[in-house]
Amino acid sequence: MKYFLIFGSNLGEREKNLTDALSLLEKEGVEIISVSSLYETQPVDLPSQPWFYNQVVEVKSKVNPKLLLELIKKIEKKMGRDYHINKGPRVIDIDILIAEDTVVQTKELIIPHPRMEERNFVLVPFAEISPDTVHPKLDERIRDLLRKSNDSSIVKKISTPIC
Repeated sequence: MKYFLIFGSNLGEREKNLTDALSLLEKEGVEIISVSSLYETQPVDLPSQPWFYNQVVEVKSKVNPKLLLELIKKIEKKMGRDYHINKGPRVIDIDILIAEDTVVQTKELIIPHPRMEERNFVLVPFAEISPDTVHPKLDERIRDLLRKSNDSSIVKKISTPIC
């Protein structure tokens, strides 16, 4: 199954954290298809924290969304992710944005990711690597969601893809 993931980090060596997480995902058998440029982004939900580095990654995996989430949580824990402050600073954050045309709504997992269409830190790197991907619930292309976005937070490209 093809997935789009968002990687974020705002603690420690942010770029290295993203690279390390990507490497750990690959070691677990997840195939990396494409990686967006690296973006520095303004925190949205909890503004009084360090800015994030974000990037969107397209991957392919044989596992279903629930198992991929378990793998992601294992990687986050291995890298020292602290879950005590909701939306707070983190070494690594990996979220599943889209899993093809699959819609999942459970206590543990919601796909497509809730409110992704309201977040430029998601839409800008996503539109860079796959502008014509269609949001499975909204039935709109990522490029169109970005064009319509009311998010005024700052998203700055700081480097081209590292993979």
